[in-house]
Amino acid sequence: MSISDKNFTGSIPDVYDQFLVPLIFEHYANDMAHRVAQTAPSAVLETAAGSGVVTRALAPKLSPQARYVVTDLNQPMLDRAASQQPDAERVEWQQADALSLPFDAATFDAVCCQFGVMFFPDKVAGYAEARRVMKPDGIFVFNVWDRIEDNVFAHSVTETAARLFPNDPPQFLARTPHGHGDINSITADLKTAGFGQIDSYTITTDSTAEGPHIPAIAYCQGTPLRNELETRAPGTLADITKAATKDIEEAFGTGPVSGRMQGHVFVARG
Repeated sequence: MSISDKNFTGSIPDVYDQFLVPLIFEHYANDMAHRVAQTAPSAVLETAAGSGVVTRALAPKLSPQARYVVTDLNQPMLDRAASQQPDAERVEWQQADALSLPFDAATFDAVCCQFGVMFFPDKVAGYAEARRVMKPDGIFVFNVWDRIEDNVFAHSVTETAARLFPNDPPQFLARTPHGHGDINSITADLKTAGFGQIDSYTITTDSTAEGPHIPAIAYCQGTPLRNELETRAPGTLADITKAATKDIEEAFGTGPVSGRMQGHVFVARG
């Protein structure tokens, strides 16, 4: 994983939340919120919260007395999340590294992480840290994307970028978000981290948008792929986005577009 893969700064958080969240994250966020809320936790920790799509879905489902701590490595993403949260005052917002959490052991009934573990430089350490701050009867819920070929808009944008930069194709999407979705490997890592009961579920659904420009903007400008594109060809991001839009249009049509997306959900207990 490149250092820039974790760089969600500048305008990326705003574009991410406006375009990428409704495109691919909301369905999985609602699923995660349901899984966590049904355990009726009194204390919840969310790591790698991004722009807060899970937070917005989960907070209304928790008891008013429940403690909800929301963290992310990137302060700009956390700031965006807090600014979009209707009941922001009931949430504790804290910048934190999921591999070195600033919380005591056995503090939380539930730890959740939506599409964040792929960015952990040490997956086992991240899982072990989640287990450390969980209560003995707690639950760790997280999800990961499946391979990029099963997530068609991400795949299309990656192919566009490879065509434009054949000598040095930008591989952020394939390398990091869609590069760590092997169920057997993840299960083995969770066991190494000390989890005893591990369940996994594959969720396949459709990603939809009002037009092909939406996924092009979402991926080219609202993810760290942007960092790779701007490094290779400064000042051409708009042109690259237009090229990605055209390729999506040719594959999926000029009006509303819909394409397959697939991810895996893990529920781990100590």
